[in-house]
Amino acid sequence: MGDLAKDINSKFENSKVKALLNIIYTANWITSKQNEFFKEFGISPQQYNILRILRGAEEPLKVQTIKDRMLERSPNATRLMDKLCIKNYIERLPSKHDRRVVKVAITQHGQDLLTAIPNNLNKELLKNLKEEEAEQLSNLLDKMR
Repeated sequence: MGDLAKDINSKFENSKVKALLNIIYTANWITSKQNEFFKEFGISPQQYNILRILRGAEEPLKVQTIKDRMLERSPNATRLMDKLCIKNYIERLPSKHDRRVVKVAITQHGQDLLTAIPNNLNKELLKNLKEEEAEQLSNLLDKMR
């Protein structure tokens, strides 16, 4: 099991500082693991999130709705969607009534990609936690926010 003090060769002012730094360190560790996992599929974790949002919606969504639903608020969500469009994973659907409104839908190619991606990443990241510990961690993070 990891020990933050050993991992970064540091001492901490108090437990609260250690907890905060541990959250940041762990978030970066998770991001690194996600980037490595999704690289094989030619997408980023944020692009995967967009595809999952669209699949779950079961109907085209406005770009702003997608941005609002993203786990990681991304100022470059439009650029992420541009790349997904180029790869034919999503398509933009302009409104016939209001040209300012554009909805986005997942394509069959995008659906196929999601089907091809194993859903074991989260299990792997959380393998060292028992169910009760995961619930406790989630509650503590909610309390912090």
